Amino acid sequence: MREYDISNTVAIVTGGSKGIGYAIVKELADGGADVVVVSRNLNEAEAAADEVRRRGRTGLAISADIQKPGDCEMLVQKTVESFSRLDILINNAGTNIRKPLLEYKEADWDAILDTNLKGLFFCSQFAAMEMIKQGKGRVVNISSVGAQLAAPYLGPYCASKGGITQLTRVCALEWAQYGITVNAIGPYYIKTPLTEEWVSDPIRHEKILSRTAIKRLGEPEDVSSLLLMLVSDASSYITGQTFYIDGGALAGWTDL
Repeated sequence: MREYDISNTVAIVTGGSKGIGYAIVKELADGGADVVVVSRNLNEAEAAADEVRRRGRTGLAISADIQKPGDCEMLVQKTVESFSRLDILINNAGTNIRKPLLEYKEADWDAILDTNLKGLFFCSQFAAMEMIKQGKGRVVNISSVGAQLAAPYLGPYCASKGGITQLTRVCALEWAQYGITVNAIGPYYIKTPLTEEWVSDPIRHEKILSRTAIKRLGEPEDVSSLLLMLVSDASSYITGQTFYIDGGALAGWTDL
């Protein structure tokens, strides 16, 4: 038996077709969950859902744009129609646009905040409505060290991730009475296709590692393994928290 057993649960993972989201999808399936993979690209979502099936669980692919509250409602409704329940929501979908603050346009701001924060909220809201009926649920939001550690050219991104910290706390406070826990995970630099180009530059790579006590980049599995605990019964007394998977980047200076 696995240490953290989530057998016979149903989970939604937004942005679940690649990177950290894909690692989470596999971790949840290995833990015993049926998994709904949400992506704007249906073919990529289907490929991830196929991996769930190969691991012996039921996988469902849904194409949705979580910037649209109607799509957030739709993906929850389709999940409940297919499985008659919803136990776990992983808000993983996110985006970023790097540029100086003076160059951001309204469309840039909206694209980042609507995905990273507004979409996360409405997915959580519609999921919570179903979890309340069951008397139990788990919500985990994928945030970033950017919620605590500001960086140039990441203004809207850092704002959105800081917002996740507070929204996680408010959701936790309001929904605890219904048996729903809400937590967040804030990764540092994780090796994914999204970060590959950014961290492949040797000078930038060295700067990134210089901030960490553990001198390596994170792996998607570093995130998914902690997440499995947070969606299991082992976390029943944990809510409103943000856990940073950062190799010690936020702990303090490493070179004094």
